[in-house]
Amino acid sequence: MFLARLLTIAGIIVVLALILFFLVSQSRGPDEGHIEIKNLNQKYEQLGLMLKSAILPKKQLKKDLKAIKKEHKAREKRPEPERKRLFVIRFHGDIRASDAGSLAELITALLMIANKDDAALLILESAGGTVHGYGYAASQLTRIRDRGIHLTVAVDKVAASGGYMMACVANRIIAAPFAIIGSIGVLGQVPNFNRLLKKHDIDFEQIAAGEYKRTLSMFGENTAEGREKFRQELEEAHDLFKRFVKDNRKQVDIDAIATGEHWYGSRALELQLIDELKTSEDYLTRAASDHDVYELVHQRKKRFTEKLLSSFTRISDMLHGHG
Repeated sequence: MFLARLLTIAGIIVVLALILFFLVSQSRGPDEGHIEIKNLNQKYEQLGLMLKSAILPKKQLKKDLKAIKKEHKAREKRPEPERKRLFVIRFHGDIRASDAGSLAELITALLMIANKDDAALLILESAGGTVHGYGYAASQLTRIRDRGIHLTVAVDKVAASGGYMMACVANRIIAAPFAIIGSIGVLGQVPNFNRLLKKHDIDFEQIAAGEYKRTLSMFGENTAEGREKFRQELEEAHDLFKRFVKDNRKQVDIDAIATGEHWYGSRALELQLIDELKTSEDYLTRAASDHDVYELVHQRKKRFTEKLLSSFTRISDMLHGHG
């Protein structure tokens, strides 16, 4: 019994310590991290060499390696015309567009070195989310286009709702044949527990100053006026969304595509929501032949709680493996 109590007390202390560490780490605010630059030309060359080393006879491999080294030496000696540069950024969006801050940092770095002869590629994957979050992310992409730098957005899997709001800013949109595109609509939904509270004789009071400070409530009794106001707010947001898409993709029939539906890439091409069927990998490997291709990555340092969670996950995986 003494041992059980001791373990219980120790467990409580550990939990309290974790909560304290969590609160301290949260109060420090997000870590800005740093930006890394990857040379994708070198990556593709190394991939080619790895494949050759696996399938070519030794004599042929030596011959090819000698030719590559010779070409590298010759390139260092002779002056070469400056090649155009392609800067690559990736954005994986959640419902809050949490990576919009990192996107802003990457675009700021890009604009410090890029010029009008360069190009940018955003590899985008997002099913959308909050209007203000994705509106902010889209405004960051506008910075690239406004500087006269050609921007392409590549969609391999999904760019719907807020994701498409971002994509339509680009000078050119490419997508895989089965990528999900569109969903130009606005959704609002709120659960209501008022009848459940009444059933259990629980009162809920909500005091607001301003007629429409709260239109729909989770726990109070909703009114027809509140529902109508909420619907008006959704319609207003939808009109703004439609106008934004039309301003950036003048070729689309906005009334035909702003129904909240989504389409696969092939159909999206017919509706002029995108410009070409192509994956990001195909675009990059082709561009590497006549561009210097650099990928910009924002590396954020993990918080203490994230490191702790990662450690627990590794321990769990190890125990599961041994089991």
